[in-house]
Amino acid sequence: MKVYNTLTRKKEEFKPLVPGQISMYVCGPTVYNYIHIGNARSAIAFDTIRRYFEYKGYKVKYVSNFTDVDDKMINEAHAEGTTVPKLAEKFIDAFLADTTALNIEPATLHPRATHEIKVIIKFVQTLIDKGYAYEADGDVYYRARKFKHYGELSDQNIEQLEEGASEHINDEEQNRKEDPIDFALWKAQKEPDEIAWDSPWGKGRPGWHIECSVMSTKYLGKTIDIHGGGQDLEFPHHENEIAQSEAETGQKFVNYWLHNGFVTVGKDQEKMSKSLHNFVTVHDILKEVDPQVLRFFMASVQYRRQINYSEENLKQATTILDRFKNTLTNINYRLTDDTASEESAELAQAIDKTEQKFVAAMDDDFNVQNALTAIYDLLPIINANANAEKADKKNLQRFADKLTAWLLVLGVDTNKLCLQSTGSNDDEIEKLVKQRDEARANKDWATSDKLRDQLKEMGVTIQDTPQGTRWTRD
Repeated sequence: MKVYNTLTRKKEEFKPLVPGQISMYVCGPTVYNYIHIGNARSAIAFDTIRRYFEYKGYKVKYVSNFTDVDDKMINEAHAEGTTVPKLAEKFIDAFLADTTALNIEPATLHPRATHEIKVIIKFVQTLIDKGYAYEADGDVYYRARKFKHYGELSDQNIEQLEEGASEHINDEEQNRKEDPIDFALWKAQKEPDEIAWDSPWGKGRPGWHIECSVMSTKYLGKTIDIHGGGQDLEFPHHENEIAQSEAETGQKFVNYWLHNGFVTVGKDQEKMSKSLHNFVTVHDILKEVDPQVLRFFMASVQYRRQINYSEENLKQATTILDRFKNTLTNINYRLTDDTASEESAELAQAIDKTEQKFVAAMDDDFNVQNALTAIYDLLPIINANANAEKADKKNLQRFADKLTAWLLVLGVDTNKLCLQSTGSNDDEIEKLVKQRDEARANKDWATSDKLRDQLKEMGVTIQDTPQGTRWTRD
C-alpha cells in the first residue's frame, strides 16, 4: 500500500508504527460558523481514508480537534453579543449534526483547545526552557529559524518565508519579534473582557498552531502515523506544528503527511473559502440535497484532486448512485423469487477480479476513481445475470455484500440507498399492477397502457421482467 507524503513529495510504502494499528490526526474546524463544503471535503476525505483502513482490518485511533478559541471566535462572539464558549457549543453541535448527516464516523476523540490550557502552557514553557521560544510583552513566540528543518513541508526556504512574513505583520508586532518569521505560541490578552487564562507570561490564550501539537502528542504519542488536513494548512499551520512538536519531544512528529485538494466553485473554478465570501454551508446544502448524494460526490474524487462544486456534478453523482441502487434492487428482487439458481464460474471470477481491482486502486494512494471504475465495469454483467432465466443467486448475493462494503468505504449506506418507502396506497397499487398483468395476459394492450399511465401519475414506475412485474416509487 502506498500513500503520497507531502513532506517528501512522493508516494511511499505505508508502514504503521504498530502492525495492525494506525494513529491518525486530522485538523478540525474553528467553530465560529457552520462548516462550508470545503471544510466538509477534508472531513469526508479523511473519513474515507479511515474507513478504507478499517476495511483492510486496521484498528484506527482517529483524533480531530475543535479550535474553540482564536481571533475569529472572539470577533464573531462580540458581533453576536455572546461569549466564546457559547458560540463554540452552538457550532460544535452544528458540526456534529452536519457530519452525522454525511455519514462521517465520529472521531475516536474530539479534543478542544480550551480543555487543554494547562498542557499547552507546560508545552510552551518547555520550548522556552530549550531556547526555541521567548516571551515579549506577554506574548510568546517560536524562533522558527532555530529549527533547521523549517520550511521543508511547504518546500520553502528561509528567505522566501522572511519576505512573506514581512508583508503580513504590523510594526507593533514586528517590534516584539526577534525575527519576522517567528510565530505566536501564546497571545496576551488585549482587552479586559477578552477570554483569557492565567499563565507564567500573564493573562492570555494559546496561539492557533500550538493546540494541534499538544493534542496530537498527548492523545496519539510523540510520533504518529498520519497527519491530515487541507492543502491550505501546509503553511503555516502544519509547518509550525512540526517545528513545535519536534523541538519539544526531540523525535520525528509525523511519518506521513496527507493533504486533500480544494473545493472550487464557478466557471473560473475559484477556491471556496470564507475569506472570499464564496462559500456554501453544508447546513444550507442539506436542505435541498440528499446527504448521500453530497457525500458520494465529495468522496468519489481522489482526495488530493481538486473538486468543482456544481449542480451538474451533483446530478452526475445522483445518476451514478441510481445505477448502484437499481442494480441492488434487481438483485434483491431476483433473490426473493422462486426461480431456479445456476452457479456461474464466469460471474464468480468477475466479482473476484473486481475486488482485486478495487483493493489495488485504493492501495494506490486511495484512488477512488479507479476503484469505482472497476465496479462500474461489473454492473452490466451483474444485471445480465440477475435478469437471466437461471440466475446465480449465490454470487449475486456475494456481489451485493461486496458492493455494500465497497460503498461503505465511501460513506454510502446501501440500506438507506435502497430503502423502499411505503405508503397508505400500497394495496391500491398492488391491485392496479395485478389488473395490468391480467390485461397483458389477455393481450389487452390498451387497458395495459392505461393502467401503466395511471400508475405513473401516482408516482409509480413499472418494470416488466422475465420473473414478473416489479414496481417502485419514483
